Amino acid sequence: MFRKVLVANRGEIAIRAVRAGYELGARTVAVFPYEDRNSLHRLKADEAYEIGEPGHPVRAY
Repeated sequence: MFRKVLVANRGEIAIRAVRAGYELGARTVAVFPYEDRNSLHRLKADEAYEIGEPGHPVRAY
């Protein structure tokens, strides 16, 4: 079984993925562009890392 899951998405889908990871006992890692720095999925994940360049939120993914 895996121990850590990377959530490379945003919005409701990312929140569901973080919740599923928690329910499976896996740690979760969220990646997010600067524009999503206050997003709920980033705050709920065990770890979170900024990716991409400011001004290009979709391109970062």
